[in-house]
Amino acid sequence: MPTSGLVVCLPIMRPLDKEETEKVFAKLINFIGDNVHALLERKDDPHVFRLHKDRVFYVSELVLAHASPFQRKDLKSFGTCLGKMTHSGKFHLHITALPILAQYAKYKVWVNESSALSFVYKNHVLKSGLVLMTENVPAHQGVVVYAKKESENDVPIGFGILARATYECQACEPGDIVVFHQADVGEYLRDEENLV
Repeated sequence: MPTSGLVVCLPIMRPLDKEETEKVFAKLINFIGDNVHALLERKDDPHVFRLHKDRVFYVSELVLAHASPFQRKDLKSFGTCLGKMTHSGKFHLHITALPILAQYAKYKVWVNESSALSFVYKNHVLKSGLVLMTENVPAHQGVVVYAKKESENDVPIGFGILARATYECQACEPGDIVVFHQADVGEYLRDEENLV
């Protein structure tokens, strides 16, 4: 059927549907708890979630307004990429979400320098590398992993899932896994050739 010269442009980004929103919120709640509401209730600079090429972005409404005139093929990224919606319909957090997770994290784990180096090479955190952790963290809870440094502020290096509750970690053997690796800042270097 002819369109009589009309060009139909697909939206470059769209709001998340109900099912996608539930999946994104469920993942974020595992890491930041009730602070997920603070992401959207920012009076100073309102933000929204948008889907673009299977990626979920957390973007300022001001940036969104400036990105709207661009065609879909010309827009690579905007805002902060939180993660990706997979073909099977699951949502996976990316390392690019770390600044947001670190800012609002409910549960945190600090590791020594050797364990931090191991973690950024995609290894789990062992009890022997654990320096400190938030109290009363339940098992299978999302945690932000920090490198504990004497001379400077603690640095977030990634995030993972706590293998055992806090009270169980105290009785662990030094070689037991306490945090399952999810993502780390080393991904920026490991995936450098894919970024171009």
